[in-house]
Amino acid sequence: MMRRRRIAHRLQPLLVPSSVAVVGATPREHATGRTVLETFRDLDFDGPLYPVNPRYGEVAGNVCHPSLADLPDPVDLAVMAVGDTRVEDQVAAAIEAGVRAVAIFGSCIVPGDREPALAERLEAMLREAGIPSIGVNCMGFCNFEAAIHVNSYRFPQLDPGRITVLAQSGSVFGCLSGSRLKPNFAASVGRETSATIVDYMDYALELGTARVLTLFLETIRDPQGFEAVLEKAQAKDVPVVALKAGRSDMAARMAVSHTGALAGDDRTIEAVFRKHGVLRASTIDELIATSLLLARARDVGDGALATIHDSGGEREMICDLASDLGVPFAAIGETTRARLGERLDYGLEAENPCDAFGTGVDHDGVMRDCFAALMDDPSTALGAFFLDVSQHSGYSRACASACLAAASTTTKPVALITNHSGTDHHDLAWDFTHNHDLPVLDGSVPGLKAISHAFWRRNWRRRPVERSEHPDMDRALRWRKRLRDADEATGLALLDDYGIATPRHAIVDSEEGARTAAGEIGYPVVLKTAMPGITHKSDVGGVVTGITDDAGLTRAWRTMARTLGRRCMVAAMAGAGIEAMVGMTRDHQFGPVVLAGAGGVLVELLDDVTAYRPPVSRREVEETLAGLKFTRLLEGWRGRAAVGPGALVDAVMKMSTMALELGSHLDALDVNPLLITDQGAVALDVLVVPRSDCS
Repeated sequence: MMRRRRIAHRLQPLLVPSSVAVVGATPREHATGRTVLETFRDLDFDGPLYPVNPRYGEVAGNVCHPSLADLPDPVDLAVMAVGDTRVEDQVAAAIEAGVRAVAIFGSCIVPGDREPALAERLEAMLREAGIPSIGVNCMGFCNFEAAIHVNSYRFPQLDPGRITVLAQSGSVFGCLSGSRLKPNFAASVGRETSATIVDYMDYALELGTARVLTLFLETIRDPQGFEAVLEKAQAKDVPVVALKAGRSDMAARMAVSHTGALAGDDRTIEAVFRKHGVLRASTIDELIATSLLLARARDVGDGALATIHDSGGEREMICDLASDLGVPFAAIGETTRARLGERLDYGLEAENPCDAFGTGVDHDGVMRDCFAALMDDPSTALGAFFLDVSQHSGYSRACASACLAAASTTTKPVALITNHSGTDHHDLAWDFTHNHDLPVLDGSVPGLKAISHAFWRRNWRRRPVERSEHPDMDRALRWRKRLRDADEATGLALLDDYGIATPRHAIVDSEEGARTAAGEIGYPVVLKTAMPGITHKSDVGGVVTGITDDAGLTRAWRTMARTLGRRCMVAAMAGAGIEAMVGMTRDHQFGPVVLAGAGGVLVELLDDVTAYRPPVSRREVEETLAGLKFTRLLEGWRGRAAVGPGALVDAVMKMSTMALELGSHLDALDVNPLLITDQGAVALDVLVVPRSDCS
């Protein structure tokens, strides 16, 4: 009998219950009420197990009780194996009976329902009672460590592995639970009625046996808790690999109907994941491959990738794919080349990536020795053996064994990767992955993406910890009062106070005032409308540039005063430079988010923008800006003078400080364009949108 380890956690009565009631227990074959009972019995559950159904006196060899109120003692877990129309009454009865946790499989979508909907009523009931639940609309969980499965259908009990799987999709839960991942714990969390995915992540981290948290997300219901548990994972050095669906507009709309919650802005999700080191997969194959690779105990050290192949053509394909994905190959030294040359058949090049199949004589020995030589090279950080392995082929079994033998000679991480995912190798892959600590990854692209994630995580873990600026609360309080009626002049003053340079400017309401201001500022100048409520000034003729004298200024002011209103701004005309943008917005889930990227008319044309969750580190800003297309302009493009990204990085850092201090009082702040020159950055235009619900 498996020892059921219990820890002090709010999910303990749900995930490792000491007593269970199955509401809706039945002798009917294949019914959920029978499946749940038999699963507990077959897994040698050692606590009280109570069928509850007034229609029967006995179910599956257990005395059946009419109701939860008739049980001799309150139970830890009540499993609701009843129809959706009966769930509400049974949950109320569970609360009344002192039940400590509830599992609800059903969708709880019923015809003719009232407002609030059934799922929302259940959430309110359970949260008020402080009772954790799994569901609604879920497929339950498999706690392989405790040999406790709460599912509507049977899962085989596996020896627990090193990966925790948490999915908001029941189908993905079923897929991953039965996959090569071999979880220690897996849950289909459903609509997260009174326990969110954050709670399950926290439980897994407290349990302490998972090396990887593998997530399939459609929404994040507890954003602050999510960031907090990611920090906890970081502190415990547990990688988090996530597939977050809902990137496209169509997928985001579908997520609302499926999960009952918004998918969230994807640019913000990217920023949150990057900040906390979450590795984002785009397919289930990539999710599995990355999780398998990171679950190994071997860390990725300095260097790059070394690979060995039994096909020159497939090697070329891998080179192309690695180039597309930014996966670097190790530059091996002469000593390694000499070792390769001693074993390779005539005509094969001693290089990395290495095609090691020639005449076929002693092919497995050649591959073993060549792979071992590549792994010994100091420039190699990680090795991959690409092979279309089939467990029914003596040749491929011998090659796979050669990979295993070479892997045993090194402490560096090694993977065996198939070039396509349809190879017949299930038993061999399971054996290598779980009995020999050599992960077998299916498919060239998922395998290379997993390697790319491993390198990214290595670099992320090594990033210098930068000291965050302490908010200047005096400055914050001062500006919070002024933001309620902020116009562009106020916005420019705000930027000045936070260290973002602005052009000399003045607000005027007469011809004479405009000429006086221009005389003090110096021609050439820009005239812009400063009338309240006009946000896109250029669209309505509210911006005139390149004014060089009083006559031109007078004409421009008269036209603008007649069509838009007398209040205008006179500002110094900026010189040549690269137009960028920087700003902030308030995400409806996560709060303040800083944005930076291409500015001017390119904002909407290119959508070449990245997002950050403040506070940000300078290194994060430098690395992400380098990935934008427009930043090539900063480095000099087609004869343009190089100005470098430093001024834009500085502006992002200052905007991050502003977001920390004022983000709760702003819906948005948009600096566009931010002119980048070799002298620095100047904010030419600013739009401030204060929160209407902040006083």
